[in-house]
Amino acid sequence: MTYVVAEPCIGVKDHACMNVCPVDCFYEAEDQLVINPDECIDCGACVPECPVEAIFPEEDLPEKWASYTEKNARPFQEGQELPTAPYREEWEAERAKPGSTAAGYYEKYSPLT
Repeated sequence: MTYVVAEPCIGVKDHACMNVCPVDCFYEAEDQLVINPDECIDCGACVPECPVEAIFPEEDLPEKWASYTEKNARPFQEGQELPTAPYREEWEAERAKPGSTAAGYYEKYSPLT
């Protein structure tokens, strides 16, 4: 079993999950955070920290988000080099910088823009 980040993360990328993950298995995909299933130790520490309830044990993932199991695993199966997700404080500091990757993410994906 592994944990899966689903659709509610899109447009949010809060990064609170990173602050409690003991193995840093979260990575930055273009539109959301993803969990490397080979690195996740199934501790579940991230689940209660996610403010939008986007993280699920694979076997409890709602059917409507079943495709997110593959979406989380695919980059690692294909050997993509995704950046490790930074801790929340680092992400928020980066987000405050105009033109940064984090700021660009919110400009592109936030439903508030």
